[in-house]
Amino acid sequence: MSTERRAPLDRRRVAGTALKLLNEVGLDRLTLRAIAKELDVKAPALYWHFKDKQALLDEMATEIFRRMTDGVEPGPDDTWQERLLRSNRVLRRTLLAYRDGAKVFSGTRFTGLEHAEQQEDNLRLLTSAGLTLVQAARALQTTFLYTLGFVAEEQGVEPVPGERREGFDVEARARLMAGHPLAAEAGRAFFGDYDAHFEEGLALIITGIETRYGVR
Repeated sequence: MSTERRAPLDRRRVAGTALKLLNEVGLDRLTLRAIAKELDVKAPALYWHFKDKQALLDEMATEIFRRMTDGVEPGPDDTWQERLLRSNRVLRRTLLAYRDGAKVFSGTRFTGLEHAEQQEDNLRLLTSAGLTLVQAARALQTTFLYTLGFVAEEQGVEPVPGERREGFDVEARARLMAGHPLAAEAGRAFFGDYDAHFEEGLALIITGIETRYGVR
């Protein structure tokens, strides 16, 4: 038996194993029984730590956040625009590292307070630029939800980079929708060049924040 398997069973170890298994089987096939098998324990042992799968997902999302921010310091001279760009780029990159990463992150509740320090720093930066606290909260939440939703849709087409789901062939879609030429051509924008698509959408939102709230 390996050293890893002899290590004490705790919430972070279970969550880490679950994230590893997630990349192999996807969220729908990720079960407490499968995780227990990977850890070489009986399934009931996991219920000492997690009452159900949702509780496990909460811990998995928290572990993703820890890994996302571990050793990453915000730029001390960031403008608020640069901070929103930086943090959402890192979020997208992190979620894409896990099959169904956006689904895991969506609707979950962090189990610790690791996120509070980052949130406090971001809110301080935005309010110092002239936004009210409510406006700053809206700016953070809107860009976060954009990124989360974008990655969820991106992973619906490409579960992991380089793996494309059947039914999302852009050329085949265009032929099928030949009677609707604009919609057919738009498929190239909808289902391709995700990096450029993401960056443009995020820039649109930041420009909207500047215009709506009158801050630069």
